[in-house]
Amino acid sequence: MAANTILVVEDELSIQKVIRTYLESENFQVVCVDNGPEALTLAQELKPDLIILDLMLPGMDGMEIAARLRQVSDVYILILTARTEEADRVAGLRLGADDYLTKPFSPRELVARVQAILRRRRSSESAVNTLRFAHLTIDPDRHEVWTPGQALELTTTEFKVLLELARHAGRVLTREQLIDRVWGMDFYGTDRVVDVYVGQVRRKLEQATGESLIQSVRGVGYKFVDTRR
Repeated sequence: MAANTILVVEDELSIQKVIRTYLESENFQVVCVDNGPEALTLAQELKPDLIILDLMLPGMDGMEIAARLRQVSDVYILILTARTEEADRVAGLRLGADDYLTKPFSPRELVARVQAILRRRRSSESAVNTLRFAHLTIDPDRHEVWTPGQALELTTTEFKVLLELARHAGRVLTREQLIDRVWGMDFYGTDRVVDVYVGQVRRKLEQATGESLIQSVRGVGYKFVDTRR
């Protein structure tokens, strides 16, 4: 099997060297550049399997590079930066980055994250798994929910409830169906627990989007009403 090619976009030569050393020790092919224009050119020419992208670059910064890459490529992107603010992390992920690591970082952790990203399959199956609506994007594999302005914080159970409703958008799910699909055989309560969790999810969605995306159908159950895109 051919080695995966990693394009490293980093202007600090000492960090370039550390990244190259650790990745090559795991049999990756590594190409390093220190600026945006060259990175974009090599991304087109080399078709790397993954790009490690520093945000703090001279001239064209990493955010602009990521945005341009996403216009023409589905390559995996791991953002590497000294910025620690949540807003920067969110902005990078919203541009299409697959992961985010802040400096200073453990080279072993970097390698582990690269390996984990490359184990994912950006295939038609994963594309189907990701649910995209007018107001929400739901990634079942990462257990993440995004609205146009922010990541939505949900508990594990809240996420499962939203996912089931979204997978059946426009259709009514009864309380019994939700219990079976979310809690399964481990459920030991009343069906009113469903009302509590649906209420919590609906409230969070309304706060984040300003829209009522889950409707109650009296005497039956609930349905998710956002439109697909």
